[in-house]
Amino acid sequence: MARGWNVPRLIVVALLGWGAYWAALPWIICFRAFPGGAIGEALRFCTFGFGIPGFPPAQGWNLLVGALYVAAAIWTAAPPTSELSRFNTGAGRWVEISPLLESLLRESLRAHEISGGLVNIAVLPALLAAGYTRTFSEGPTAVTISTRPPALNDVLEVRSGSARLRQGAAIDLGGIAKGFLADRLAADLGPNALVNLCGDLFARGDGEAGDGWPVGMGGETVLLIDMGAATSGTRRRSWGEGLHHLIDPRTGLPSRTDLSEVSVIARTGADAEIFAKAALLLGSIEAPEYLRAHAALGWWFGA
Repeated sequence: MARGWNVPRLIVVALLGWGAYWAALPWIICFRAFPGGAIGEALRFCTFGFGIPGFPPAQGWNLLVGALYVAAAIWTAAPPTSELSRFNTGAGRWVEISPLLESLLRESLRAHEISGGLVNIAVLPALLAAGYTRTFSEGPTAVTISTRPPALNDVLEVRSGSARLRQGAAIDLGGIAKGFLADRLAADLGPNALVNLCGDLFARGDGEAGDGWPVGMGGETVLLIDMGAATSGTRRRSWGEGLHHLIDPRTGLPSRTDLSEVSVIARTGADAEIFAKAALLLGSIEAPEYLRAHAALGWWFGA
């Protein structure tokens, strides 16, 4: 042990350092990219006047981040230990599920309905057939023949505390969970908060300056107050000519529209995510009519 140091002093220093870490944690999370782990991308939380009832601020942040990682462990299909993976493995029988997974499954059925079947979490077999079976650093696997995914309400049943997938079906919540969860986390953060989960976000309140939360869209900055926004695209997760992660349920193949990216502003992050994906699959001719019919607040298309 270094001269001049003793056990009580080390304990005091350790406690001071621990306290400083917790005091600084909100700023660490707010101003630095937080590793997404199972989500795989950067996350951002910002808030003013933050508080979770019954918890001091630093502990509240810890609970918030912990809740996010629990959610990721539930919705991620790849790890065999995730709840979603176990649910897929149990296809053909009723499986007990957590309240969060139940909420996500019900949200997925809603998304399927309001998108006219374009947002369909039952595309996982088609996604795997397209070669999306491992991380991009490892490269894709071989492409195999795919079939058109079934309608979600034909293969998924949900009741209180349990759900059932039809034998042979499998689901992927990656395209539905982030906007849904951004809405929930923003509500937990307080009346003036921004939660951005890999580009799918909800801006609650009027931001730091009182004129809205600044969010980038299509190379411009827009100010959002009590609105969600999301971007769907094919550029970032692609691994070959015409191969990417966005499956068109009408064909069972990676989408082939004249759009490579769509950003949408809506009343909630969940709706923005649904609308953006549906619009991208529809293409630039049909998408505006769909977005207007569903009361989207704004959109941007990238070819």
